[in-house]
Amino acid sequence: MASIDGLVVFVLALLCCSFTLSWSASVSHDERAIVINGERKLIISGSIHYPRSTPKMWPDLIRKAKEGGLNAIETYVFWNAHEPRRREYNFKGRLNLIRFLQTIQAEGLYAVLRIGPYVCAEWNYGGFPVWLRQLPGIQMRTDNNIFENEMQNFTTLIVDMIKQAGLLAPQGGPIIVAQIENEYGNIDGPYGDAGKRYIQWCANLAESFNAGVPWVMCQQNDAPQPMINTCNGFYCDNFTPNNAKSPKMWTENWTGWFKSWGGYHPIRPVEDIAFSVARFFQRQGTFQNYYMYHGGTNFGRSTGGPYITTSYDYDAPLDEYGNLRQPKWGHLKELHEALQSMDQALLYGDVQHTNHGNGVWSSIYSGQDIAPGCLLCNTNNKMDYTLSFNGLNYTLPAWSVSVLPDCMTEAHNTAKIRTQTSVMVAVQNQAEKEPDQLDWSWRPEIIKNTLHGRGASFSTNQLLEQLSTTLDVSDYLWYMTSVYLDPKGPNFTQFMTLRVNTTGHGLYAFVNEHFIGSQYATGTGSTFSFVFEGRARVKPGMNHITLLSSTVGLQTNFNAPLGDEPVVVDLKGMGKGHAWVNGHSIGRYWPNFTASSDGCNPCDYRGSFSSNKCNTGCGEPTQRRYHVPRSFLNDETNTLVLFEEFGGDPLQVWFETVMVGTICADLEEGNTMTLACQAGHTISSVTFASYGDAQGSCGNFTTGSCEASGVFDLVQQDHNMPLVLARLFLSCSRAGQE
Repeated sequence: MASIDGLVVFVLALLCCSFTLSWSASVSHDERAIVINGERKLIISGSIHYPRSTPKMWPDLIRKAKEGGLNAIETYVFWNAHEPRRREYNFKGRLNLIRFLQTIQAEGLYAVLRIGPYVCAEWNYGGFPVWLRQLPGIQMRTDNNIFENEMQNFTTLIVDMIKQAGLLAPQGGPIIVAQIENEYGNIDGPYGDAGKRYIQWCANLAESFNAGVPWVMCQQNDAPQPMINTCNGFYCDNFTPNNAKSPKMWTENWTGWFKSWGGYHPIRPVEDIAFSVARFFQRQGTFQNYYMYHGGTNFGRSTGGPYITTSYDYDAPLDEYGNLRQPKWGHLKELHEALQSMDQALLYGDVQHTNHGNGVWSSIYSGQDIAPGCLLCNTNNKMDYTLSFNGLNYTLPAWSVSVLPDCMTEAHNTAKIRTQTSVMVAVQNQAEKEPDQLDWSWRPEIIKNTLHGRGASFSTNQLLEQLSTTLDVSDYLWYMTSVYLDPKGPNFTQFMTLRVNTTGHGLYAFVNEHFIGSQYATGTGSTFSFVFEGRARVKPGMNHITLLSSTVGLQTNFNAPLGDEPVVVDLKGMGKGHAWVNGHSIGRYWPNFTASSDGCNPCDYRGSFSSNKCNTGCGEPTQRRYHVPRSFLNDETNTLVLFEEFGGDPLQVWFETVMVGTICADLEEGNTMTLACQAGHTISSVTFASYGDAQGSCGNFTTGSCEASGVFDLVQQDHNMPLVLARLFLSCSRAGQE
């Protein structure tokens, strides 16, 4: 690694480059915060969903979250994954909830358990088992005895398992907060009084468990006591709980956004995330959770709608594979450290807010026997501001917050990034004896009849709702019918048009065993519909119409990539389908669905963020690389199977490892920054160094019109020497290699 002082904006190009919670604790809350053993706690949490990673990844993810300044991990519980068939349960492998919570405990972090059991989360059917739909008389998420009995059965099962494992804080476990239901307030209007009775029933159910920890309901303004209603969104500084005795809690601060097939790659600038967090704590919030801190992967068929990709990266501080996303991870880490250094003031101090005009505010937290702490805020989204405060001048960039733990020294400003930016690259598999191209075999895939999930078939006179018909055991459903055409009829012709109205995602059409066309819904909304029209050659007499898809199975063997970096498979040459590695489903793929070439504009972090504000990936496949966790791989031969719908070129498929490719950073004079390659990689060369007005972007800098001479030579001589720089560009290589 290199340690460099000075006024720095530099770039490093890399060739890839506890304690354990075990004490019994009383947990409650007052109007200010969550209270543990009689002391208020400032909670900075992050969401990591256990089914979206693997047990071997969990310790590293949680450890990196802790190193990033978090003191809690939040997760949903996924009902349909744990009870795929009624009264048949699965808590193995990636679904081992108890092991996940124990891993959190082993790292000395708190846990926040959102049982739901409706979770949304862009998860298949919102986490509800599809078999619920088949129960006669059921109405979901309302005052309906059939639904409530099933919900009570599952939530009781989860709470009992948690208690038996001793994972509640009063038992010495990590769980300090639990959640019942989820964002019901967003949709409860049409349910009327039945919805209100249902929410009261949920509150009563939660209290009946005697868990000994506070229960929350997010996005539920009328949450009954003693439930704490909480906020979800990009900003929650203006949120006020519905009860004066409840603390101000933020259960979902969206660190980015999910991706949809055919859509862009949305990002949320870290300056805006940090601004939202600092504003929340400035305005008396004391519990904040990032959704997501690690998004992970939608393995198998777990993706929900609409058109959600297999990647659930979410532009989170830890990327889909578990790498640090810099500068997001590092910048937030510094913010967390600054906030925690003044936690007593934030938790116990009285606050005085002062409006200085032009959107500029100062907040002083102070009290008897409490060291004061201050936050300065500029909410103007255009103009920087110099504020005279406590006899000193502070430069506040537009849309930023400065944290002054001692009301004098600026420990952090949300718009001033002082940590490295890492750009990741994918490097082709370098395993021993791995051929330049994979050797493929293929065969037609025999589609079994899976109607109702039992191999049954039946007749109908209309297109059916697919989940109800297949019980979600397959993505595919055949429709077959026959039409008799009288050759002597007045409308008979050799070619006719088949017209199908559908609200499904996609349709393939065959007439008399000849493929006549296909169509997939387009758009990014929550409802998809289209009209398919195809010209078909017909014959006198009986004609057979079949609707579904043409599929082929492809298989190849490969060697596990060298090293321990995350592994991906690049499926750029393929069409659409499903992939397995050694029998593990790595999810659906659709690399030939590209985003529009328009809609990606320069991103300005200043001003309110929305999910389509900072799009990237225009004109590119929404997702071409798919995560293959190393725990899915064998030491020797591995097998990749593709279930392909469209067809494609499998010779363009290859395996890669993901590692740091380039590092960039900005640094003000007088500050120090530590730069690091990825584990197992070292800085091997200096490619570019400048003190002046160098131009360009990360990995593509050029000298400007005003440059100091000799900087490049100085940096080449000693990577660790203190320098005053404008740009720096270094190379890294695998340890032991040059």
